[in-house]
Amino acid sequence: MTKTEQPHVTMSANQKLVLFSASSGFGLENMDVLFLSFTLSSIIATMHVSPGAAGMIGTITNWGMLLGGIIFGMLGDRLGRVKVFTHTIFVFALATALMSIATNIYWIYLFRLLAGIGAGGEYGIGITLIAEAFPNRNLGKLSSIAAIGGQIGAVAAAILAALVIPHFGWHALYLFGLLPIALVFLVRRHLKESPTFLAEKRNQTMSPLTAIQRYMFADGKTTWTTIGLMIMTTVQIAGYFGLMNWLPTIVQKQSHLNVAGSSLWMLATIGGMSVGMLTFGTFLDWLGPRLAFGIFLLASAALVYSIALAHSTGLLLIIGAVIGFFSNGMYGGYGAVVSQLYPTAVRSSANNIIVGVGRAVGGMSSLVIGLLMEHFNLIVVMLFLSVLYLISFVTMLTLPGLKRHH
Repeated sequence: MTKTEQPHVTMSANQKLVLFSASSGFGLENMDVLFLSFTLSSIIATMHVSPGAAGMIGTITNWGMLLGGIIFGMLGDRLGRVKVFTHTIFVFALATALMSIATNIYWIYLFRLLAGIGAGGEYGIGITLIAEAFPNRNLGKLSSIAAIGGQIGAVAAAILAALVIPHFGWHALYLFGLLPIALVFLVRRHLKESPTFLAEKRNQTMSPLTAIQRYMFADGKTTWTTIGLMIMTTVQIAGYFGLMNWLPTIVQKQSHLNVAGSSLWMLATIGGMSVGMLTFGTFLDWLGPRLAFGIFLLASAALVYSIALAHSTGLLLIIGAVIGFFSNGMYGGYGAVVSQLYPTAVRSSANNIIVGVGRAVGGMSSLVIGLLMEHFNLIVVMLFLSVLYLISFVTMLTLPGLKRHH
């Protein structure tokens, strides 16, 4: 059996560095983005802003991610993955740190827009670095391992918030946004552009915008593939934000269980998500995208109803972990699928634009669920989420590129 045929290929030093850099980038980006969750109530209290004005902070961050995804995605395809990857990290790190000197809501809007621009650019380039360093047949598992880095970032944000905010105030927490700059120096010093990209760059004849038009929207088939993947990532993000932001509140209201903000709840859910990501990544490489997504989307659609069964803290933690397993287990898989469907010339743009649209549109689900909870009962909220997963499932079945077992 040759080395390329072995199911478990030994990673080279460069491959290990690529995986470490992308995972660390996702973790530090998620940490910076999640600082907002832990400081929002303090921002509302100290700056005397309305909940609506505070809610705009997250929306502006998501729109910044879409804008950054488009700009840095094109730059990554034109100038190089490594160089642009480090610029994106620098932008979100600096913008996060600037939050420590914000004196009113308008400065916060500006700094979060900039942080979103950097974070939105970083995702697709990190995934592209992995896609070009490893063979396709391992991509599901490896992109999922990198996505777990994001969950570690969430835990880091929670720990830092608990240690810093009570003693030094919410402004001080954002100074830790400078931590990712250390990663910039590591990546710049040791990471090299992939031979795949260098070969593409030598033959590059079209502008990034022309490449996007040619490879993402050339005809009916490619346009629907792009739009269909945007619908799927929108559902992915909508389910994640909807469930994670509202699940503790929903259960508290229903069963009078005090779990909102508890570290136990967060650990159980993140644990479920991380195991789900590893499982989904393995399924994706083994069964192909159609079966892997099919299993997880249908399970997500069915399992959201299990929230109604949570009448004890223990059961709630189990349900949170199981829903996290299926609903967020798929997240790493989108990068793998997009990287396999789109050529080198447009790979970082495709990853960033597709996920950027998902974040910008899907990120509004917290608002929609909040409105549904005001006017309807729990079953209507669950039905809304269940229908979203079924829409994603039907969309997935219509995407021609997912028929192939990569």
